[in-house]
Amino acid sequence: MNNAFWLPVIFMVLMGVAMLLYVLLDGFDLGVGVLLQSGTDEQKDVMISSIGPFWDANETWLVLGIGLLLVAFPLAHGVILTALYLPVALMLAGLILRGVAFDFRVKAQDDHKVVWNRIFFGGSLLASGAQGYMLGMHVVGYERTWINVGFALLIALCLIAGYALLGAGWLILKTEGALQKRAVTWARKSLWLTGVGIGAVSLMTPMVSERIFEKWFSMPNLLFLSPIPLLTLVLFVVVERSLRTLPQKDDRHAWLPFAGTIGIFVLAFLGLAYSLYPNLVVNRITIWDAASAPESLMLILVGTVIVLPVILGYTIFSYRVFRGKARELTYY
Repeated sequence: MNNAFWLPVIFMVLMGVAMLLYVLLDGFDLGVGVLLQSGTDEQKDVMISSIGPFWDANETWLVLGIGLLLVAFPLAHGVILTALYLPVALMLAGLILRGVAFDFRVKAQDDHKVVWNRIFFGGSLLASGAQGYMLGMHVVGYERTWINVGFALLIALCLIAGYALLGAGWLILKTEGALQKRAVTWARKSLWLTGVGIGAVSLMTPMVSERIFEKWFSMPNLLFLSPIPLLTLVLFVVVERSLRTLPQKDDRHAWLPFAGTIGIFVLAFLGLAYSLYPNLVVNRITIWDAASAPESLMLILVGTVIVLPVILGYTIFSYRVFRGKARELTYY
């Protein structure tokens, strides 16, 4: 085994898995935060309760992904974080505001709870938008032109909608009654703007690199890769049609919008990962250019192999323990 070749590939896969899990897991609770101000006071308590046992642990995947980028690909870490210094700072500010607001809103008096609800909403919106902007700039290789910045702002808006779609799907699954019905409406409003974002990334990515264009549109790659956009379109249709039938008395298909949205995000991630590989920065830095020494990567891999199953095990355990419908969050 050529460690200098395979270890960077392994760490890119690990980093990609960590970031995908972050987007899926923290994405739905960011989405619930974005939707918070659309609910009644009673519904807001249930919405917060639905993410209460999970939201803090979900952010562990972001820490793991950024940590792997730092230790495994320090050159790329420096370039990316330098280019995205302001949106990263805004994202962290949003996540901090969410954390503070979550803890204080539950214990605050009624007149103060309104303020903390707004801060939780604002922090969720800020973190979601910053992540979307970072994704947009990453796709275009961090070149700041008016077109690229406009594209990144569009992706910021669309990712907010994507997270709102995830959050609404989660609420459909975890709630009932009037709140579940409202969540269906929120999901319908978010669905196609999410599609616009995925379509925009899909169109822009091959435009910024001839190599990426050839990877997608040369034969026979075009035939082999066609299931990705086709399945994505099918899932959009499935989610849209399922939302027409919800809510149902037996709650039989309440899982479909959330599961379908997860499928859409996974397919979009796989398409983007295929496009960018082996680059960490489009047209500039490959994983082998940016990788730490093989000896360092081997040592880090040992630690990752120990830590990753622990995080996965805790995540699975927490979701199993707190399965079922959410109720109003209370402290005794």
